[in-house]
Amino acid sequence: MDKLKPYSKSKAPITSLSKLAQTLSVSVDQLNEIAGLSDEEKYVLKELPKADGSKRIVYSLHPKMRLLQSRVNKRIFKELVVFPRFLFGSVPGKNDGLNSHIKRDYVSCAKAHCGAKTVLKVDISNFFDNIHKDLVSDVLENVLNIKDEALKYLTTLCCKGDFVVQGALTSSYIATLCLYEREGDVVQRALRKNLVYTRLVDDITVSSKINDYDFSQILNHIENMLSEHDLPINKRKTKIFHCSSEPIKIHGLRIDYKSPRLPSDEVKRIRASLHNLKQLSIKNNTKTSVAYRKEFNRCMGRVHKLGRVGHEKYEQFKQQLLAIKPMPSKRDVAVVEAAVSSLETSFVNGNNGKHWYKRKYNLTLYKMIIFTRSDAFDEVVKGFRVRLRKVRPI
Repeated sequence: MDKLKPYSKSKAPITSLSKLAQTLSVSVDQLNEIAGLSDEEKYVLKELPKADGSKRIVYSLHPKMRLLQSRVNKRIFKELVVFPRFLFGSVPGKNDGLNSHIKRDYVSCAKAHCGAKTVLKVDISNFFDNIHKDLVSDVLENVLNIKDEALKYLTTLCCKGDFVVQGALTSSYIATLCLYEREGDVVQRALRKNLVYTRLVDDITVSSKINDYDFSQILNHIENMLSEHDLPINKRKTKIFHCSSEPIKIHGLRIDYKSPRLPSDEVKRIRASLHNLKQLSIKNNTKTSVAYRKEFNRCMGRVHKLGRVGHEKYEQFKQQLLAIKPMPSKRDVAVVEAAVSSLETSFVNGNNGKHWYKRKYNLTLYKMIIFTRSDAFDEVVKGFRVRLRKVRPI
């Protein structure tokens, strides 16, 4: 097996709708029902602002589409595909072929380039919008061994019209796999020149330990590979970086050490965010507000970035955060009351064996965790638990 190409662990093809339905634990009637939805019903347009002021077009999914695409991800992409080590992003670490369970996030991607003296960054323009359904079909058939009517169905499921779109749950996996035919050859050429090649979805990075390395040859190979798939390069964002007075950063992390580090100004922003939250926490009733909870979660996410890169301040900052956790309020009681009442209604209607019901039940339990931070809500919690025991999912 070619270690530089993704492949499926399953040798048994999925050819029919009945086999696909069995794989995804749905009925053929449910598959046909989702296929009968119009594109406007399947995908609802949303516009999100970009940092440069332009708009990013994304789509939210119809609930039935979301459930089906989620199962395609879990039971096909995550479970079956073995990914080569140079791919990062939407890649499960357990399926790397060597059982080494490497992490596949942006930090691990940056780590592969630590110590580099020259870096080439290649950006693909509007990556998702340029992945045609023919390329999707090719990936599903030749990587995942899906054929015939199952292939036609899944190709349509993963596309809006003729192209993949941002917002579809399957898009990141398809984007990660769509260069499977040629990318291994480009990586092999890079290895022969002692270069490191990685791709995190649409960000291709090549690095060298040599100062002022000439990337023209490998860039030509990358351009040819992308051209064959009708994927345009963003010339404005494709650049070469040299080790100088300014450290080279990949995915926002410095790579001039043995392991990736956050830039010092980023650490300062995290410290300032924590300081502001601590000042906010001492004001009356602030810790029960929605605004405080949002700011706490945002700050915790930033602190976890320190932990991911092994920063010395991580444990100290985390403990300071845990000492000022948000507290429960009457609003939380109302939210959980509504969730429990909804479960009770669904239970009476015989839905407690359905997948969405189990998710809804577990989400309600999660919402109750905050009550453990205050003894004042003990009796309320006991009441909720008694009611939840009566409507447990099958």
